[in-house]
Amino acid sequence: MRIFRAEWRKLRRPTLFFGSMGVVVAVTALIVSLLFLLIDSEMGNADRGVRITRDVLALPSGISLAFSNSSGLLGLVALCVFAAQTAQEYTYGTLRSLLVREPRRIRLLLGKYMAMGLFAFISVVISAITSVALAFALSGTAKVATDAWTTDAAWRNLVETFVNVLISTFGYGTIGMILGLVLRSPISSISIGVGWLLVVESILSIAWSPSGNWMPGILLSVVASGGSPTGVTDIPSYSDALVRVSSMITAGALLTGFLFKRRDVAS
Repeated sequence: MRIFRAEWRKLRRPTLFFGSMGVVVAVTALIVSLLFLLIDSEMGNADRGVRITRDVLALPSGISLAFSNSSGLLGLVALCVFAAQTAQEYTYGTLRSLLVREPRRIRLLLGKYMAMGLFAFISVVISAITSVALAFALSGTAKVATDAWTTDAAWRNLVETFVNVLISTFGYGTIGMILGLVLRSPISSISIGVGWLLVVESILSIAWSPSGNWMPGILLSVVASGGSPTGVTDIPSYSDALVRVSSMITAGALLTGFLFKRRDVAS
């Protein structure tokens, strides 16, 4: 608990907390706005140029579509926070002091992870609230019927989407923490993580489509969408994606934890 409180004290600094939450609100608002304001655009109003029509948005699941579509960028925010907060202990040389107070290294990592997990949870809650509120606000402009959005089916779908987006966000965050521990540099961790997920995976999946079945970023997007995203085919099912990405991240976390426990913090 002491480790959790110490890490949370850093995460709730106004510049970090409100700055990150401001980014979350801005990213979510951008995705929702594009979905509704470009509803008649021939270029599409969703990821990969996919067009989501009024009829689709009017379904009970329509209230959750924009929220699930923002999961990728929401996950990148988590990756950056987890990577920076982990790697900066090496950059600032504070890891030695932390290990003097808590020599059990795995316990230290778990405490830090729990605090950053709470940070990620709050960001997902704020994103969900922003998405739902803005969807209702823009539904009139986009001429989307909202009768189905207030049904029990709609709220069940929203809860399921929230859980899936939360799982995806934790996945991105864990990847960020792994990179932070391995590379021990905030800039390198963030640049490599974001570059791989945004650029490399896209190029590889286009050059050789079967590779997308094993890319962590693509698998996390399937999890966040509760299955194949709208307009996307030839990718694993929700259960397959969840098992594959969970196995990858768990293996990476165990290996990284072993290295952290054995490796000299000054090397």
